Amino acid sequence: MKPENVKAQMRKGVLEFCILSILSRGDAYASDIIAELKKSKLIVVEGTLYPLLTRQKNAGLLSYRWEESTQGPPRKYYALTDKGKELLSELTESWNDLVQAVNSIKPNS
Repeated sequence: MKPENVKAQMRKGVLEFCILSILSRGDAYASDIIAELKKSKLIVVEGTLYPLLTRQKNAGLLSYRWEESTQGPPRKYYALTDKGKELLSELTESWNDLVQAVNSIKPNS
């Protein structure tokens, strides 16, 4: 088993949670979301992000609006819906439980 494959699977598993978390701070443009993920060392390309955003929008977790840009075409800004906020709350609780469980199992380093 290659460590890079395991790391990639772990990152994929938390991306949707991270997107909801970023949007909980305020509306964001896709490039802003990518920049925030990269800043946190969760490298994501547009080809990965857009399908996740579309899936979350179709599930009623996100909404979007178009805004004119002074630097090119209009931009699509994403926002959490009430349903998205509810799911984020549930996922945050599950995440905290998971971190606690893993920390109790993993070796101290």
